Amino acid sequence: MDPVTIIGLLIAFGATFGAMAMGGIDPIGIFFGSPASIILVAGGAIGATVASGSKAQAASAAKVFVKAITGGGAGDEAATITQLVEFSDVARKEGLLALESKLESVEDPFLKKGLELAVDGTDPDEIAEILELDLHRLKLRHKDGAAFFTTAAGFGPAFGMVGTVIGLIDMLGNLDDPSTLGPSMAVAFITTLWGAFLANFLFSPIANRLKKLSADEASYRELVIEGVLAVQSGANPRALAGKLVAFLPPSKRDEVLESQGA
Repeated sequence: MDPVTIIGLLIAFGATFGAMAMGGIDPIGIFFGSPASIILVAGGAIGATVASGSKAQAASAAKVFVKAITGGGAGDEAATITQLVEFSDVARKEGLLALESKLESVEDPFLKKGLELAVDGTDPDEIAEILELDLHRLKLRHKDGAAFFTTAAGFGPAFGMVGTVIGLIDMLGNLDDPSTLGPSMAVAFITTLWGAFLANFLFSPIANRLKKLSADEASYRELVIEGVLAVQSGANPRALAGKLVAFLPPSKRDEVLESQGA
């Protein structure tokens, strides 16, 4: 599990609840003292988001949320570069068909698909077209997943205001009892708080996290495409390693190059 998202959310929650406690405010009482406010804002935002999208978006929302929390998706770039360089060396010495017996050791489906196409003698332009179409569709699916939470982040504050207006209407209807004005106003504004809270502490961070994961996975697949085409063309293993390390952060490049003797 990738702890980055969880740690970030815990810091945000801790800072907010801690600041409230330091100011003498009961954060638990404020946030959870009005279950109706939570139902209105959360239910309204999610419902409106579902209504704004497609059935596929709604059905995959929970799965996408879990992915944002747990991370994953992109392969190990350094390990893949090492594997591609090894395959390049085998292909140069023994021919592409020699890679057929090594395909079982390839765990990444995208990399395996590309190598199978190369071993089968598929034209390089066609391999590039097939893999790039796969990458394009991946980006579209990921865009839909992030869009669900971006939309929810917009609806959160809106339903918070709806709840506040409802609460104020109720408060104004009971002006004959001044003792209820303070508590009623507090409850009215809790919905605004929940709208801002859900938008900025949950929906927006999840959407941004999904965009980051998508970018990482797209970069990994671009590396695979470059590597597969190079293996098929008979590229020099050292030259291939030098080319593919461009996909790695500078801090990791020397380690990979040294391991390949480049």
